[in-house]
Amino acid sequence: MTGRLFGVGVGPGAPDLVTLRAARLIEGAAVIAYPTLAGAESFARAIVAGLIPAGVEEIVMDVPMSPEREPAQAAYDDGAARIAAQLEAGLDVVCLCEGDPFFYGSFMYLFARLSDRFETEIVPGVTSVTACGAAAGLPLVARNERLTVLPGPLDADELEARVAGAEAVAIMKVGRHLEKIRGVFDRLGLLHRAVYVERATLDGQVVCPLSEAKVPAPYFSMILMTKGADPWL
Repeated sequence: MTGRLFGVGVGPGAPDLVTLRAARLIEGAAVIAYPTLAGAESFARAIVAGLIPAGVEEIVMDVPMSPEREPAQAAYDDGAARIAAQLEAGLDVVCLCEGDPFFYGSFMYLFARLSDRFETEIVPGVTSVTACGAAAGLPLVARNERLTVLPGPLDADELEARVAGAEAVAIMKVGRHLEKIRGVFDRLGLLHRAVYVERATLDGQVVCPLSEAKVPAPYFSMILMTKGADPWL
């Protein structure tokens, strides 16, 4: 009998936004796995630190911060091999993922490597998009409206074209791309409708008009915009 693999979303950061199902699995885990970025503390683990039982086996996947894909892919290859060894020994593995595992989630890379060999269950989590919308008090879509989710690293021309044709927009992974994105909204005449959210649900949360956002922006920041009512009226 092989173990089961659980991809568990732990939400956007506030520990009390972890779902009951996720909490139950983490509290009963014998093995947990999670990625870190370039040796830094794991944000996903920090969210649920109070739930992790004593003596649990921890598989840490150190993912390099590099524009090249190969180093990160190698880190996930190594992590998947160590997880597979535990699963083959009959132990369940709970893999922690910030936000939701299937929404820009790191767990997708492990799912691609392991789900064809081991029983796998996905436990959804609160996404950063919904957390930021709640923090800003900004309803994103209603009725037949459409929400477009875009990554901040897109080049300015593509961002501009996609924002221009959208009814509502969430731009993730803002970080060092803040000024570029702000310029896009300014050129489109939409700057007054754009809301900047930083560290949603955490201490130090910032919500302000995009025009007032300060650089440098952290990785955990987002820009929301709707072409409905002005969010600041």
